[in-house]
Amino acid sequence: MSGELVRLALVDADRLTFVAKAQGARAGLRYDPDMGIDVRLSCSAGGHAWLMTLSEERATELVARQGFGSPREYGPKAPTTFKALMKVLEEDRKRGFSMMVEMYAPGMSAMAAPVLVRGGGAAGVITIAGPLQRLTPARMQELGKPLVQAAGELAIAATSSPLFRRGQARAA
Repeated sequence: MSGELVRLALVDADRLTFVAKAQGARAGLRYDPDMGIDVRLSCSAGGHAWLMTLSEERATELVARQGFGSPREYGPKAPTTFKALMKVLEEDRKRGFSMMVEMYAPGMSAMAAPVLVRGGGAAGVITIAGPLQRLTPARMQELGKPLVQAAGELAIAATSSPLFRRGQARAA
């Protein structure tokens, strides 16, 4: 669908961890970070997709515990204050998915949608990430509706998955 890296991260209590991926880029520049890492909530599309489902107080608590990602270590546009982060999350909520350019890494863009399970909040997030030269803001807008639909389909599948239920039990 996107021709870029698509990953699934699951909520595990106060963390979001990447557990699965599919690389859509077949040639040229590819973005392919390590798996099994905890998601940096303040400056990643996946982190923002989860945080946008939480109250401002809970989102602030989780980011304060983990800390902000420094623009020197992440992308030059990474938010470094709660005010800046809350402004981005407000835009994400209105759009229905997170979308960012050069927040996590220079030259990289990403988007994500929460996997919302009935009565339980977000069980995880599905992300699309790739080089900014291909995954432009306009391209992310085109992919927004299919991404949200895919997250909805995952939410339906999650009702019978012990992996998703395990994460929700820990988050409660």
